[in-house]
Amino acid sequence: MNVFDKSPVRVLEKALGGGLGRGNFGVVLSRTGVGKTGFLIGLGVDQLLQGRRVLHISTKETVEHVRSYYDQILEAYAEQLGLDRMLERRLEVERCRHILVFNAETLTMEKLQQSFTFLRDDAGFRPDMIIMDGTPRFEYSEDWEIKGICDFARDLNTEIWTGANLHREGQELDDRGVPKEVAWHEENLGVILGLHAESDHIRVQIHKEHDSEQPATIHLELDPRTRMLRWR
Repeated sequence: MNVFDKSPVRVLEKALGGGLGRGNFGVVLSRTGVGKTGFLIGLGVDQLLQGRRVLHISTKETVEHVRSYYDQILEAYAEQLGLDRMLERRLEVERCRHILVFNAETLTMEKLQQSFTFLRDDAGFRPDMIIMDGTPRFEYSEDWEIKGICDFARDLNTEIWTGANLHREGQELDDRGVPKEVAWHEENLGVILGLHAESDHIRVQIHKEHDSEQPATIHLELDPRTRMLRWR
């Protein structure tokens, strides 16, 4: 058995009918500080350790801070799965990952397109997964912007993940607990996940799983210390 077959990420992928999938756009919901970024980086590390390529876009942190966060998650992942040859694995992560940092106030779809085109055509970097941390901001996004990201996913033949905030008060939610500003764009979203802080763990919930009318219930949680997925 491949060591990565033991990862809790495989359980999540199975519950999602094989995962988010290339050409699709997925969203992770949580309150600020619960663990969206760590969760997304954990998905990225899982890809990187299997030799796949990940593009990480941030409007929240510096390149150095993002790289440090990857190092932390990589160490936790290695401990969780009992990985060896860590020097080789770190080099593989560095080789297969690219980090772009933008100013949230000046980032446009045109700038994203230019960056994707440069990486693909000039740098020869074709990501299997794109993580967009801090953008788009759904409360300010128009339909054409979300659709544009979905078009990127299809054109690049990649899967794109992002996060969205849950607020304690004053936020309109639908009957699933999904913010209205996210649900409004649902036809362009393949997967919606929620990270919900409980007394002693962070519960993972599937709010939308592609075209399924009844998303699966999964027994996974996020470790509050490492922000890594684990069985519950």
